[in-house]
Amino acid sequence: MTNARFEEELGAVLRRTGDGFGPDDRRELASGGLTRGRRRMLRRRLAMTGGVLALAGIALGGAYGGSVLGGMDVDAVVGVGGASVAAAPKPGGSGKAEQPGPKRGDEPRIPVADLAAVLKANTPPGTWEIQDPDGSGQAVTAVYDDGKGKAAVSVGLYRADGAWSADQMSCPDKVAVPYDRCVTEKLPGGSRLLIVEGYEYPDKRVETKNWRALLQTKEGFIVDASEYNAAAEKDSPITRENPPFSATQLKSLVTAAGWRPLLEQLPPPQTKPGGSTTTPETHEPSAAAVQATLRSLLPKGQGLRVVGRGGEGGYGYLVVDDGKGRSLVQINVQPGMTGIRNDVFGGSDVTTEADGTRVKLFEQPGEKGGQGVVWWGADTLGLDDFRVVVSAFNSGTQHDAATRPEPALTTQQMKAIALSPKWRALTAK
Repeated sequence: MTNARFEEELGAVLRRTGDGFGPDDRRELASGGLTRGRRRMLRRRLAMTGGVLALAGIALGGAYGGSVLGGMDVDAVVGVGGASVAAAPKPGGSGKAEQPGPKRGDEPRIPVADLAAVLKANTPPGTWEIQDPDGSGQAVTAVYDDGKGKAAVSVGLYRADGAWSADQMSCPDKVAVPYDRCVTEKLPGGSRLLIVEGYEYPDKRVETKNWRALLQTKEGFIVDASEYNAAAEKDSPITRENPPFSATQLKSLVTAAGWRPLLEQLPPPQTKPGGSTTTPETHEPSAAAVQATLRSLLPKGQGLRVVGRGGEGGYGYLVVDDGKGRSLVQINVQPGMTGIRNDVFGGSDVTTEADGTRVKLFEQPGEKGGQGVVWWGADTLGLDDFRVVVSAFNSGTQHDAATRPEPALTTQQMKAIALSPKWRALTAK
């Protein structure tokens, strides 16, 4: 997936004025990045549809690293209720590498022709239209035609950073990401493989299919291949029933030996003085702890029954049902959100608590295509830049039709949950 695609997915999530990540936020993203981004971004990419697994206002879980975007060091983009902002880079995030050679942030200059050669050598015979064949970078995009219809195909090469973990090569949560098939496999030699057969749009408003294969090697390299049943990933007519390559062929492509010398040209992970890999500076609570805490703070006496749960790190969600229909409730816990106070919490719709915490309540239409879905929430920021966002929907997922007139929780109830001291206790080192 290209950086532009990723930014477009962000745009579908949280635009600055009523639409999650908008153009201003993309600019901010380049200098700041996603909250918990190092661990959420790749799954955001593999969600394939503009869905995310773990951000305020989105119902997905888990994703991955800054290096996945080709050297973009992403730390914290946040946004809900019509506002999103990228946090300033954290101190120490640009320390010099101790080892010789290029730093992780340097732009890889692998010839596109070399990437295309490996792509062609490890796919069935057909004609290829390579984009920017004389260029360089770390990804190749092309249009492939085997006589059964043109198909967009791309392959990117990346490094996982220090926050990557093996359990992140797992199938997306279907509460957030609809797909037809997902398989994972541990390969001889320690590599891990993930293949997802899904869709470009989570609500399937256009039946563009996106099949993706991700290989994570034991050395920390990632090979990311994606294919479509159209000549472009968006705004292009469907040309065939399915993308051209089977799951077996995708596996052969990402595991091809020809990628190895190209992967080794990627910059090494950025390190801090002393040689340690850059890692998040704040303690991230477990998904189980976030879910349990959220459950403990649900209003009593409403008959709320938890029928689903999920999340990763500082993000968690519950699907609740009070007998009136399912409702997705989710939370994002974000310490260290410096630089957003005036941009996100400077409007006339913001109130201030006695302890200085700023609160922004919002009610707006859903943004994932579910018919009749509404999105309510409470966004809070303490004087210590500790941000907690709670939101709820009148459906069990954002991409399915509404199951009830309103979310199961009011904005005032979500405000009470967000202001609970339990969230700081979870992130205390």
